[in-house]
Amino acid sequence: MTTLPEKMKGVYLTGFGGFEKLEYREDIPVPTPKAGEVLIKIGAAAVNNTDVNTRIGWYSKNVKTQTNDGGEKGFEANVDDDGSWLGQALVFPRIQGADACGEIVAVGEGVDASRIGERVLVQSVQPSFKGDNKFDCITWGSECDGGFAEYATALSSQTFAIKSDLSDGELATFPCSYGTANNLVWRTGVYEGDVCLVTGASGGVGSALVQLAKIRGAKVIGVCDPGQEERVRGYGADEIILRGENYEEKLGAMSVDVVLDMVAGEQWPQLLKVLKKGGRYGVCGAIAGPLVEFDIRDCYLKDLTLCGTTFQSRESFEELISYIEKGLIQPVVAKEFPLKDIVAAQEAFLSKKYIGKVVLHVKEQ
Repeated sequence: MTTLPEKMKGVYLTGFGGFEKLEYREDIPVPTPKAGEVLIKIGAAAVNNTDVNTRIGWYSKNVKTQTNDGGEKGFEANVDDDGSWLGQALVFPRIQGADACGEIVAVGEGVDASRIGERVLVQSVQPSFKGDNKFDCITWGSECDGGFAEYATALSSQTFAIKSDLSDGELATFPCSYGTANNLVWRTGVYEGDVCLVTGASGGVGSALVQLAKIRGAKVIGVCDPGQEERVRGYGADEIILRGENYEEKLGAMSVDVVLDMVAGEQWPQLLKVLKKGGRYGVCGAIAGPLVEFDIRDCYLKDLTLCGTTFQSRESFEELISYIEKGLIQPVVAKEFPLKDIVAAQEAFLSKKYIGKVVLHVKEQ
């Protein structure tokens, strides 16, 4: 029987704002799993857009600009009332971390003790289990504490065993980015033979989208910054467009079956121009800015389907687990930091100089 400590190391988010709101502590109480929950000893966690967006209150409707505009210091706009991604007030202090890998070390009432010892990933976006709408959901590390600490609790039903030779740091790159990406692929529909345009193809979600679309047999066109072309091709992209180049001029009007977008911003109208009649557009982020110019005629005259995704289905996450275990997708670790250096890790993440995921080692190496 493992004896658990009373206190742990972790990072508190103490309010909306800049890096000063991230407080590394070594005296945080170790949580106790409630009924239906498990306690996980975290090995590694990863930095995501959602962690930064939540810290700076970017989800507030009072914020109109791209994430990086407030990544370091936050925003001057009032975000206290609707700064969480649900458009609600957030409870502080909060332990963030939507991406983590670890081992179950204790279980709450109603959970089979045989789960102790399982190596696991937690589905980052989960059903809220409130009401009848299946799209009502929460994010691990936002509405409840997450993986930026030595121990974390999670619902047993949303905690999945994983059998893999990959390291904790490599596995920690998957749940949020790849879970978001695979759900977008599911909801939008990507099929064998489709021509698929992926924006932000060098980032965590973008690189996942390239790999997942290729698994389904699509031809993939990746959008990335200069200097990142070969890396994105290495993920499986068949063609490359450089960020800032005109999509319609490069590809031609009505040349793409599916657009998988997490960028939005000023170039957004071009995405609808390149979609074929009956094409599908799916979006799961807006890192270049949330406000776009939308000519509704581009949608209805071409019979387009537009799909936004946040909620992640259990089926898409189980499929993701199977891909990992079969070695069909590869983790992309860009840079690694100890948990106490979380500010440096987020600075590296926001610099956009790195291709892939920034990982935080929680368990001492």
